[in-house]
Amino acid sequence: MATLLSNGQQSVMATSNGQEHQKDEPEQEQQQQQVEIRKSSSPKPGAMPNLKLNRMGSVSPKDKRVYKIVLTGGPCGGKTTGQSRLCTFFENLGWKVFRVPETATVLLSGGVKFSDLTEKEAYKFQENLIRTMVQIENTYFELGNSSTRNCLIICDRGVMDASAYISKDKWEKMMAGNKWNPVEMRDNRYNQILHLVSAANGAEDFYSTEDHACRSEGVDLARELDYKSAAAWVGHPYFDVIDNSTNFEAKMNRMIESVCQKVGIDIGDRLQATSRKLKYLVALLPPDSEFPPFQDFDVVHHYLQSAGPKVQARLRKRGQKNHWSYIHTQRRPNVHGQARIEVKTQLTHRDYMNLLAQRDDAHFTIYKKRRCFLINNQYFQLDIYKEPGHPRCKGLVLLETYSSLTGDALKNCMPKFLNIVKEVTGDPDYSMFNLSLKEDWSTTKKFCRSATHGKQDEQLPEPPKQYHPYDENSD
Repeated sequence: MATLLSNGQQSVMATSNGQEHQKDEPEQEQQQQQVEIRKSSSPKPGAMPNLKLNRMGSVSPKDKRVYKIVLTGGPCGGKTTGQSRLCTFFENLGWKVFRVPETATVLLSGGVKFSDLTEKEAYKFQENLIRTMVQIENTYFELGNSSTRNCLIICDRGVMDASAYISKDKWEKMMAGNKWNPVEMRDNRYNQILHLVSAANGAEDFYSTEDHACRSEGVDLARELDYKSAAAWVGHPYFDVIDNSTNFEAKMNRMIESVCQKVGIDIGDRLQATSRKLKYLVALLPPDSEFPPFQDFDVVHHYLQSAGPKVQARLRKRGQKNHWSYIHTQRRPNVHGQARIEVKTQLTHRDYMNLLAQRDDAHFTIYKKRRCFLINNQYFQLDIYKEPGHPRCKGLVLLETYSSLTGDALKNCMPKFLNIVKEVTGDPDYSMFNLSLKEDWSTTKKFCRSATHGKQDEQLPEPPKQYHPYDENSD
């Protein structure tokens, strides 16, 4: 195994099972560390898009946003340049930007040599590295919370990156020993993860180690480290893989575009849209053994009462082993010429429970099992609908991904082990909004037609179905 080093540099990792460490750890210190991790894991609700800045660039406290992202990936993927580009872009919008340094680089610059450490010392160092990372990040998170401006916090790698360089058993024991859990450490702590794929995977001619003192990996090792760092984040609800399917400038634009889409910023034509959401109908799921490494989640959706027919709002609860994250999603169409503006806001449990009072009785609650996995640098979500729900959802399985690929290139990256029946992107019959409706589709006026779907739309009867100015995607 290896410890988490700057740009993927390897070093020996302890094989201690963590039991001796747990005996030496004071209970009070464990509890304090858990408090520090949870302290900023559940961000306060963010603002809606198109915020108005005052003359000094500040926003009102109720509208202010603090958005936390992680830049991760293998060596020579563009993380350093990506930080700089994001910083410049958001500062030009009036945001305050903090850049959290990579903790491993800070600690290892102090003269640590793993060849001199015992197994127990190496394990302890890895554990303290995570604790130090949490504390450093919390310092910046608190600064963001106290800022009078919207704030973007860019973390150079995040807590889960450490799991890529330690065996699964050791990682789980370390998590248990410190009372950490992956939903808090991965899903609630950061708003978005951006994996910048190493040039060693898809842009080999540009892979180089010459200009980086800590980088010595060959192409094969760089590919392996890139995959491990991506796999560490599988399961985060907003995990975007920025691959090398375009030139480097376009790669940086896709990265910025991805953040803007999640935050709900209207970027107009400043960045070319390259990636689209794709949805497929799947039948006859194979056994779990056919899947690559995956993460399963329980997901619950509630649609909320909205201000008008063109506004959609819903709540999502997503978790593992009774640990949950909560998201409020609002979609508003036709803002500054865009087909749809969508804002996702991370909630506390209390906010979630309060908003549940606004449930729309015209919709069933949607229950799913969501399986997340990664194949060939392509991130997939498989939604398996569960009961209770409308009979139309019984046995329904939908596969979703974001991709800028088309034709054979797209076909070749799709999971070969799944029985994909057809593409249903934009098809209103597979809209989660429509699937949750209690009323019959043939009589209800609430059925929403897709703005982007073609032949399927033409086959649907016109009245009483109502045109809806955005296509439906699941959350």
